[in-house]
Amino acid sequence: MNRALCLILAGIAAFLLASGAKCENSTSSEKTMPEIRITIGDKTFSAALENTPAAAEFVKRLPLSLRMNELNGNEKYIGLSEKLPAESSCPGKIRSGELMLYGKSTLVLFYESFPTSYSYTRIGKITDVKDLKEAVGDREVTVKFEAVKAENNK
Repeated sequence: MNRALCLILAGIAAFLLASGAKCENSTSSEKTMPEIRITIGDKTFSAALENTPAAAEFVKRLPLSLRMNELNGNEKYIGLSEKLPAESSCPGKIRSGELMLYGKSTLVLFYESFPTSYSYTRIGKITDVKDLKEAVGDREVTVKFEAVKAENNK
């Protein structure tokens, strides 16, 4: 009986790992790409990009000025005109300043931290979130995304 239960549990665990249906409580440990600049009103933030296909495709589309909608008192979002490559997983917890992709074409900027069971593809994270909540406000907001040029590329 115990052997059968162990086999069933092992099968369920293998299925969940293979399907990508997992929640992670830690941030990505992958090496990040160069920074981008995010401007909201008169506030400017730096964000480190994740080393993901979605982040690489996102940065190719910069500069972008997007009118982002408010949702749930913790995020701004916009549907992009083109899909990005998605490799979604459930982070378990969203942290203020995270820039993620929901589905394949919804860009989300989180300005509050909270637990989640939804799946996202990581794009990047604002390195210093001081004043982020005040900058985005509680309504639609225009957010400008720009690539930061490396010093040797001037």
